[in-house]
Amino acid sequence: MGPDEPLPPPAPYSSGVGRPRTPVPALACDCHVHLYDPACPVAPDAALTPPPASAQDYRRLQERIGTSRVVFVTPSTYGSDNRCLLQGLAEFGAQACGVAVISGDEDPGELRRLHQAGVRGVRLNLSLGGGPGIENLERLAALAADLGWHLQLLMPADLIVQSAPRLRRLPAPIVFDHFGRVPAQAPWHPARAVVLELLAERRAWIKLSGGYIVSPARTVEDPALDALAQSYLQAAPERVVWGSDWPHASASAGHQPMPDDARQIDRLAQWTAGTPLFEQVLVANSAQLYGF
Repeated sequence: MGPDEPLPPPAPYSSGVGRPRTPVPALACDCHVHLYDPACPVAPDAALTPPPASAQDYRRLQERIGTSRVVFVTPSTYGSDNRCLLQGLAEFGAQACGVAVISGDEDPGELRRLHQAGVRGVRLNLSLGGGPGIENLERLAALAADLGWHLQLLMPADLIVQSAPRLRRLPAPIVFDHFGRVPAQAPWHPARAVVLELLAERRAWIKLSGGYIVSPARTVEDPALDALAQSYLQAAPERVVWGSDWPHASASAGHQPMPDDARQIDRLAQWTAGTPLFEQVLVANSAQLYGF
């Protein structure tokens, strides 16, 4: 950004000002965003109930950080109610894809409607609840495979280890949320070996999102994230995508400071060491996974 270039307007639920220091390529995709609308009913067992965050709010973040594509993910707050997701997909059109939460009991017509709206994955959240449990792993993976979708997993690291034999047999590609929930201060955790194995076998993808969640310092600036991020990038550079995790519901709940999303982009640039891999993660990989 030149000295005379005006600062972009601030974006809600994102600290800091200014654009990323590293220019973001055209068609860059933010692969992990949630939307919250008070008109949508909250799931009875929801652990997080963040303030409203609309698709128009998110456009302000796009303007600031320079991304143009987005993947909306139904948050645990709404269980298997995907209304907020569908609203966001309708507003963004061809520049958005979605990851829905389903019970597995939907009729084929409802699943086709989700696909036509832009849904390309099913999320199973085993860390915060608000949806199906681990007993639905194989059933949801089979539904995802039939639809040409992936299965996105948010699982505690110990559960990844316990479930490794089951994960290896799933018929659908796996996408691990938030660094695989491997603790940044313990990259030797056996869950990392499971994730790396599945990445190397081209059975899985990893999202470099929510680094502050796995950081003991609760910040993406944590140097402990470096080795973990780079191990994934080295194992399968074509199977890594990036996400902001906007609007940072865990920060709204007081679990960590509100992240600076421009700095999150800059941290990805550091992990990719200024190589073409930065653009590959933001553009080509996301296009391959979601079908942009």
